Amino acid sequence: MTLPSSARPSSGPIHPALTATDPELAALVGAEEQLQADTLRLIPSENYVSVAVLEASGTVLQNKYSEGYPGRRYYEGQQNIDLVERLAIARAKAVFGVEHANVQPYSGSPANLAVYLAFAEPGDAVMGMALPMGGHLTHGWGVSATGRWFRGVQYGVRQDTGLVDLDEVRDLALKERPKLIFCGGTALPRTIDFAAFAEIAREAGSVLVADIAHIAGLIAGGAHPSPVPHADVISTTTHKTLRGPRGAMLMSREEHAKAIDKAVFPGLQGGPHNQTTAAIAVALHEASQPSFRDYAHAVVANAKALAEALLARGFDLVSGGTDNHLILMDLTPKDVPGKVAAKALDRAGIVVNYNTVPFDPRKPFDPSGVRIGTPSLTSRGLGPEHMPTVADWIDRSVTAADAGDEDALTKIRREVADLMAAYPAPGLPTA
Repeated sequence: MTLPSSARPSSGPIHPALTATDPELAALVGAEEQLQADTLRLIPSENYVSVAVLEASGTVLQNKYSEGYPGRRYYEGQQNIDLVERLAIARAKAVFGVEHANVQPYSGSPANLAVYLAFAEPGDAVMGMALPMGGHLTHGWGVSATGRWFRGVQYGVRQDTGLVDLDEVRDLALKERPKLIFCGGTALPRTIDFAAFAEIAREAGSVLVADIAHIAGLIAGGAHPSPVPHADVISTTTHKTLRGPRGAMLMSREEHAKAIDKAVFPGLQGGPHNQTTAAIAVALHEASQPSFRDYAHAVVANAKALAEALLARGFDLVSGGTDNHLILMDLTPKDVPGKVAAKALDRAGIVVNYNTVPFDPRKPFDPSGVRIGTPSLTSRGLGPEHMPTVADWIDRSVTAADAGDEDALTKIRREVADLMAAYPAPGLPTA
């Protein structure tokens, strides 16, 4: 294959075995390291993990098969693996204050599917936020298995405020009586009212599932209210704001522990990825430190400062701003489609994703908006004082996209790289 022009072999001390064995792949890894170092990553579901998390992800735990749960395995030689998983479980329970935790789900979508297996039968009604309104595919959306195997009932947001209309949610829940109600999503810039959703679920006789994949780190750091007193089940990924490996967890009250565990294994999965379990344990240990609480609050402070700076430059933000790490921008007033803007921003060294906005008249693959967030830049040490500069870069890039001004994008990219060089990213090799 032809390597990208930015590909370079990793330096000897960083990946010596990989470089010796497969220099082609090593060059691609090196190119990605350079790209992550030089660019401003604003995708709200991305972050930088620590060197410790990276190291745990690449240990000899990769070599072990461990079907079952600690003390109840189908393979021998689990003396150390059981301790690793028990450590991750204990830390999850301590960080989030839950009665039960399962750290085996491979990722967020399989974790959510396990919830369906635990509590619903095919054809049952399940309720979640509609994907175009900010929900997730696995909350019963039609193109997902969860929408094909179950009867998806979707709620949205008010067109005038961009906020969830909880009265409408209640009316819909009492009418449809879904087995599951999901709260949470992938493009929600405002605080989730877990208590209100719990009251609705009780009235409707539904199991409340809080999908906190995006905000788990904020909850762990006390920067967002916790669903623990309210939700029957909590689903989360372990990356994003939690700054762990690509994995997932399910947490619940003790009364649901058996159903959850049985759904994960043997219901959906075989052997867990032990190296990922170890990295989750490391990330949870990091999340228990006072510095992580500072980080979580800094993420929100940066997002609020960035939102204010964007509003000052005439950008239209869904719901008018943010309470968390995420900002959803409607570029319709700028007369620039989201996809065009996202690709121009990428050329300027600013990494975002194009995204639908509520009531979007455009198609999902060519929507009106872009979704941005502050977890990664906060991990690099940028603060509110930098957000006007970031907003200025976004404004100039969108203007350049509209005008087809590639020279302007090239200039911005140099400015971005200069600032990024002053704030090295955790986990990335230094020159």
